Amino acid sequence: MAGTMPLEEYWRKRRFGVTAEPRGKAPKKARKRALRFVVQKHRASRLHYDFRLEWEGVLLSWAVPKGPSLDPSVKRLAMMTEDHPLEYAKFEGIIPAGEYGGGTVMVWDEGTWVPDDPDVAAKLKRGDLKFTLKGKKLTGSWVLVRTRRRGEPDDGRQWLLIKHRDDAASTRDVAEEEPRSVKTNRILAEIAFDEGGDVQHAAEADPETAIRQVIANPKTKRRTRKKTPSVWRSNRSA
Repeated sequence: MAGTMPLEEYWRKRRFGVTAEPRGKAPKKARKRALRFVVQKHRASRLHYDFRLEWEGVLLSWAVPKGPSLDPSVKRLAMMTEDHPLEYAKFEGIIPAGEYGGGTVMVWDEGTWVPDDPDVAAKLKRGDLKFTLKGKKLTGSWVLVRTRRRGEPDDGRQWLLIKHRDDAASTRDVAEEEPRSVKTNRILAEIAFDEGGDVQHAAEADPETAIRQVIANPKTKRRTRKKTPSVWRSNRSA
């Protein structure tokens, strides 16, 4: 999390001899290039989307339980988590059960971002970070606003992710309509199946239409025929 020693909390929470997550390196001086962003769909104990912005050699990270919305009238809760290494932007696969964040991870979207104000540190401290995304699914103007529940102490972790009104705004459900990885074109169940994860658990977070497409596709039938149909059937309980 911003404000702690970079990556210290990330390293403390993980056993890198067990998980395939990248350990990453201590942040170096920022290079003069476009800043990256990534959104990772993460089926852990509960489904959420990890929203990450590159800044000062790390990925600033927020967990968004319901995922980003293109609708400016919808405010998505975003809980700030520990900073992640830049290498994490490419991670897609399985975190073993019993480990921190155990479950299936997908690179749901990626691209670059541009802060409206170059003094990002000041905006984070103020709790009002405006920026533009240039991704494959998420584009246009957005804002992260720090908030808190009434009567609860402000620990700085609770934010809202909101889409601004522009040409990229929409009422369509982008998470439901575009559930596949931008890296491998797989849904969560396929990632779990291919890499030895819990297919049923992952499939519960996939749209029913996407599961049916996988089952019906001749190219994937050969891969899935050893599994019973119930493993590939989403119960929509996520």
